[in-house]
Parts: sequence; C-alpha cells; structure tokens
Amino acid sequence: MLTELSCREFAQELASKKPIPGGGGAAALTAALGVALNTMVANYSIGKKKFMDCREQHEELIARGEALREKFVDLVNKDAEYFEPLSRAYVMPSNTDEEKKLKEQVLQKCLKEACSAPMETLVCTYEAILLHKGIQYISSNNIISDVGVGVQFLKAALNSAYLNVLINLNSIIDEDYVTKQKAEAVKLVSEGIIIADEVYNMVLKTING
Repeated sequence: MLTELSCREFAQELASKKPIPGGGGAAALTAALGVALNTMVANYSIGKKKFMDCREQHEELIARGEALREKFVDLVNKDAEYFEPLSRAYVMPSNTDEEKKLKEQVLQKCLKEACSAPMETLVCTYEAILLHKGIQYISSNNIISDVGVGVQFLKAALNSAYLNVLINLNSIIDEDYVTKQKAEAVKLVSEGIIIADEVYNMVLKTING
C-alpha cells in the first residue's frame, strides 16, 4: 500500500509518470499532517499547570485528531484504489455502439467512485479545521506556530480535495448527483477557508504580540 512507503519513496512515486499516487492522495496525506500537528499541540499542552482546567478539551482534541489522522491515511489508499479502475475505463474499446455504451456505463460508475474519496477528504478536512478553532487559547505560546502550520496544511488539503472533486464531477452526466455534490463541496470549502484564515490570523497576532 502507498501508506507503507517511506516519505522519500512516496514523494518519488508521486513524481513519477504512474497514475497513482496523485493529487487526491497528496491532499489526504497533507490533511493527515495538518491534523497531526493539532494533536501534537494538544498532547504537549495537556497536564500543564496553566491548562489544568482544560484536560477534557485536550483529551477530546487528541481523540478526534487521532481518529481523523487515521481516516486521512486510509483515504490516501482509498483514492488510489478508486482511481485505478477509472484509468482502465478510459482506455476501454469504443469501436462499436455496444462498446461505446458499455464504456460510458463503466466510466460513469468509476467516476462516482473516484469522486467519493476526495469528497470524503473534503468533509474530514473541514472537521479537522474546526479542531483548530480555539486551540490557540489552550496551548503554550511556545508551540503556537504549529497551530498555524497545521491549519495552513488543512486549508491546502481542503482546496486540493475540492479540485479533485470538481475534475470528476465535470465528466459525470447525472445532473442531480453533480448538483448535490458540488453544493456540499462549495459550502465546505467556503466555510472552511474562512475558519482556517481566522485561526491563522489569530496565531500571527499571538506571535507578533
């Protein structure tokens, strides 16, 4: 599996001409790193004298962050798993009307499956961004920069997953499906970016004094 590769090996595979990993997997991995930083900050802050009253909040952040990190890592593989059949569908023969019909049917099925992984990444990334909201108030200023780095990773993952959703939706002919998925994606991205920017600006304000 892709997630069993070393960082160096993954980057090498990503740079190659191979169809996987691609942008969807890279987005999920970026999100995993972003939420991991949030969990690190919570782990570092929990039990500190200054934040003794925040243990419950820290524990919740850690539990939710760890669950999301595992989900994102799974999505790296899921994205690749769903893209492979799609890449095969694109090269199916289409010389006769029957072949064209079959190819289109397979393509449409594969496109929806391929769309589901980045859509799931989008949903989970939005949730991960919400974890960053307010954490700067219950963490040490010594590591406040990691909150900003984490939320920037998640903002990048949000935008990246959105692009992967759109590229698949553009080839899907089921208008109801496209309309529903696009509306949800736009809402998650627009709201997620606002929150991510608010957190980042608060981090900047804290660092700059």
